[in-house]
Amino acid sequence: MRTLNYIAPLALALALAACGEATESESGASSSDAVEAVEAPAGQKWSETVSKTDAGGIVMGNPDAPIKLVEYMSITCSHCKDFGEQAFVPLRDNYVDSGKVSFEIRNFVRDPLDLSAAILSRCGGEAPFFPLTEQALSYQGTMFEKAQSMGEATYSSILQSAPESRFVRLAEQLGLISFFQQRGISEDQAKACLADTAAAEALMNDTQAAAEEYNIEGTPTFLINGQKIEGTNWMMVETKLKEAGAR
Repeated sequence: MRTLNYIAPLALALALAACGEATESESGASSSDAVEAVEAPAGQKWSETVSKTDAGGIVMGNPDAPIKLVEYMSITCSHCKDFGEQAFVPLRDNYVDSGKVSFEIRNFVRDPLDLSAAILSRCGGEAPFFPLTEQALSYQGTMFEKAQSMGEATYSSILQSAPESRFVRLAEQLGLISFFQQRGISEDQAKACLADTAAAEALMNDTQAAAEEYNIEGTPTFLINGQKIEGTNWMMVETKLKEAGAR
């Protein structure tokens, strides 16, 4: 178990560290027969069915979907940003809404910037999580610029402050509170979420557990039906979904 008392000051460069690299080698889900589409309840889309999972992630789609795609992602990871831009719409419209595939995001927090953004992406509950995460990824470049401009001394001072104020201060410096405020999370709500040390510790502990269980070395990392696959871009992941029967 990790606690907030163990988050040491980290160099600003950590936020810019390399995340998972795309690879030509593929393994994981094997070829399967095509699965049948499943109709959503009347008047609904499966992508509107969103809930929290026992693993600490947020999942959209048919709870009984035969193909379960999980992404371990970091909001400060450039490859995660690229995947979101490539994949979110076709994954939702062509696969999740068919009832064949459910899609779960599990935050794999890499640094304090990522943790602050992850907390805020969850602050409104499950329903807005996916659009808030997608938009937070689009803010990545601005967040890095603000992190660099605050300077190492300010950054270290923030990370050495009390756990209940640490991420509030950091999010203010990064412009994250105003960013999420424009997307329906009030300033008071954002600050309350950022001051919730138990929520921050849960995200870190989930990250540690995932690293140990699946030997995750970079983000994004994907599972299909509990099996880790190779690849970090939508083309490779879509190929694996089709091999698993989503076609």
